[in-house]
Amino acid sequence: MIKFDLNNRVAIVTGGAQGFGFAITERFIQSGAKVIIWDIDEAESKKAVEKINSENLTYQIVDVSKIDDINKNLNEIEKTHKKIDIFVNNAGVAGMNTTVAEYPIEEWNKVINLNLNAVFYCCKAVVPFMIKNNYGRIVNIASIAGKEGNPNASAYSSSKAGVIGLTKSLGKELALKNIAVNCVTPAAAKTRIFDQMTEEHINYMLSKIPRNKFAKVNELASLVAWLASEENSFSTSAVFDLSGGRATY
Repeated sequence: MIKFDLNNRVAIVTGGAQGFGFAITERFIQSGAKVIIWDIDEAESKKAVEKINSENLTYQIVDVSKIDDINKNLNEIEKTHKKIDIFVNNAGVAGMNTTVAEYPIEEWNKVINLNLNAVFYCCKAVVPFMIKNNYGRIVNIASIAGKEGNPNASAYSSSKAGVIGLTKSLGKELALKNIAVNCVTPAAAKTRIFDQMTEEHINYMLSKIPRNKFAKVNELASLVAWLASEENSFSTSAVFDLSGGRATY
C-alpha cells in the first residue's frame, strides 16, 4: 500500500464510521493524519474507533444538516488541534427508489438536505479556518449518478449532481489560497447503503459498469488520500471518475 504523507494533518471525515467513510478514515490514520469522525451514530462511531485502535482517532456526534452543530464542533477541533487541514464530505443517504411522479416531497427534501445542503454547510463553515492557515484540502464524495442520472433515483442523482457543481465553483473561488477542492464520482460499492436500495436498482447499477463489478472501498480511500495530501498541489475543481468505465467524462 502506498502511503501518502498526511503526517501532522488534522482531518475530518463525515459519515466516517461506516462504508466509504470508514475506509477513508482508516487510510488517513495509516498515512499519519489525526482524524475526527463526524457521525450521528454513536454506537458505530465507537466501533470504528475501537477497530482502528489509534490514539490519533476520535469522534464527535454531529448532525451535518445543522449549521450550528457544524460550527460548534469545528471551533472545538480548532481549540484542540489549532488547525483543520482536510475535510471529507462523505455522509449521505440513498433515498427511495421510485419514479419522479411518485417521489414523496418529504423524502426528496430529506435526501437533498443531507446529500447537498449539508455539504454546502460544511464547506461554508470550514473554509474560513483553512483560509486563515493558508492550507486546505476538501474532498467531496459525489456519485456516478450525479453525472448520468439513475432512473428511479431522482433525488439522489440530483443531490450528487449538485455536489459536483458546488465542487467546481468552490475550487475556483479558492484556487489562489492553497486550498484544493475536488470530488470523486464512484460507482456503487457493497456498503450498508445497499440496504436502502431495491434489488432491481442494485442490478441496474451493476449492469451499467463495463468491469461488471462494484467498486471497492479501499480503491476510493486511496484516491481520496492522494487528493487530501500536499502532493496534490495543482488539481482543483476536478471530478475524479471511479466508475469501472461507466462514465469517462
